[in-house]
Amino acid sequence: QTLRLQRHRERVLHVQLNRPSKRNAINLLCWRELVQCFQDISRDPSCRAVVVSGAGSAFTAGEPGGVPGPLGPLGGSGLGIWGWGFGVRVGDLGLGSGHRSLPGVDLISACDIRLCSQDASFQVKEVDMGLAADVGTLQRLPKIVGNQSLVNELAFTARVMRAPEALSCGLVSRVLPDKETLLEVALEVAVAIAARSPVAVQGTKINLLYSRDRPVSEGLLHMATWNMAMLQTEDIPKSVQAALDKKRPEDVPFAKL
Repeated sequence: QTLRLQRHRERVLHVQLNRPSKRNAINLLCWRELVQCFQDISRDPSCRAVVVSGAGSAFTAGEPGGVPGPLGPLGGSGLGIWGWGFGVRVGDLGLGSGHRSLPGVDLISACDIRLCSQDASFQVKEVDMGLAADVGTLQRLPKIVGNQSLVNELAFTARVMRAPEALSCGLVSRVLPDKETLLEVALEVAVAIAARSPVAVQGTKINLLYSRDRPVSEGLLHMATWNMAMLQTEDIPKSVQAALDKKRPEDVPFAKL
C-alpha cells in the first residue's frame, strides 16, 4: 500500500502518502490508490474533514522518472483526483514538510487549507521535465497567491520557494516549527471543522468557490438562493439552542450530508 489511512476522533480522516524510502514519490500504484481513496471519502457521510500529509522527511518528491503520470494509463481518472480537491463536500487540509514538487504542489493547491513546517520548500518542477504542469497548479496557484508575476516566475524557472515566502504570498496560512507540531495543529483544525454543522461547512465551501471567479453581485445572489434552501435544515435551531445552553459544537448531533 502506498497510502496510510487513520481515523482521528471519528469524524476526521488522516490520509498519508506512505513511501518514505522513496520520499513519497507518486508512482502508478499511488495514483490509483489516491483516486480510489478520495472517491471512497466522498461517499462517506461520517467523514467531515481530511488531513493529507506525507510519511518521513518529505511530503512528496513528485513522480519518479519514467513512471506514467496523470496523462499516462490512468487517463482522466488521474486528473479527477485533483478536481476532487475542489469538489469534495468536506474540508481538506494539506500539510507540507520537507520538499514537494510536481504533483505535490498540485495536491496541496487543491486543498482548502495549507500548513507547512519551517523546513518546507515548494517547486513547480514540470518545466525542468520538458512539460507544463498539468493537474491543477497553473489553474489554482494564481488564484491562491493573487500574484501572476510570481506564479509565472515559479512555473517558468522551477525556482524553489521556501516556507517564509510561501507564508508571505498566501500559499500557506501558517508555518509551524517542526513536523510533529504541524500534524498536531492540523488535526486540531480538522477537529474544529468536523465539529461544525456539515451542512454549514459544505455551504460555506461551495459559495466561497462559486464566488471566486464571479462578481460580488453574482456571489451574493447565489448565496441568497442557497440559504433559502438550507434554512430548512435542523442544524440552525440546534446551533442556536447549543449556544444558549453553552454546549460545545462537538456535543451537537448535527445532520449528516
